[in-house]
Amino acid sequence: MEQPIQKKVPRPDGSWVSVDIYGDAAEPGLLMMPGVMSDAHSWRHVARSLEAWASVSVVNRRGRAPSGPLGGQYSLRTEVDDLCAVIEVVGEPKAVFGWSYGGLIALLLACERPMSHVIAYEPVDPTFGNAALPSLHAADAVQDWDRVVGIVNEQVSGFSTKYVDALRADHGAWSTLRRLSEPLYSELQALSDAELGADLGSHAAVIDLIVGERNIGAEPYGTSFQRVVSRLRGCTVHPLASQGHLAHLEDPAALSRLLDKLED
Repeated sequence: MEQPIQKKVPRPDGSWVSVDIYGDAAEPGLLMMPGVMSDAHSWRHVARSLEAWASVSVVNRRGRAPSGPLGGQYSLRTEVDDLCAVIEVVGEPKAVFGWSYGGLIALLLACERPMSHVIAYEPVDPTFGNAALPSLHAADAVQDWDRVVGIVNEQVSGFSTKYVDALRADHGAWSTLRRLSEPLYSELQALSDAELGADLGSHAAVIDLIVGERNIGAEPYGTSFQRVVSRLRGCTVHPLASQGHLAHLEDPAALSRLLDKLED
């Protein structure tokens, strides 16, 4: 798809959310909600590879430029309200796609608003990452973003020290991760504080869930995914062959092909 246009969605608390729109902005398409340690820029390769959708709108959630700050009263309620406001501005999409934290946000919105189609890639549940919260809090308090990146990769995601050392050696990638880590503690604390009712996703006509094949049944993403699945009244699960949690970075073309297949 072509270079995106960008829309700014002001919020009542003084913050704002930006949205990158690819394709024909006048036509309903796919609305994408990234998760933590991610932004709209991280999803550009997936958005540009999609072919079945007339438009693709990628939310740059608050806490990452060019969107505004998280705000003093930040919670998952904030995120759900932001997503609702984005829909009011860009128009009702054919489907909302959320990755990880963004997947849970989409399912939470579907607790209270009719939605035609929700697609979520490995949505996380409120227990995800809880054990790392004290360490993240300490690092966040002194703005030690190097430490935050290390914690989220090793203690939360379960990647090896060797993997993290390789990331650290890539100065461009590490700089991006440091920037994206700044809202992380507040986001995971908001996740931990969230309460999921029995009505999760209940207003969605169709729910498709995606899990990376390497994560099926595995900690931490596969087990968190399964806990979310157990709360839904009905959904279809689609394994993505040879992938883990970071398919949008490791094989965006494969993820785009699956998303194209899920277009109604």
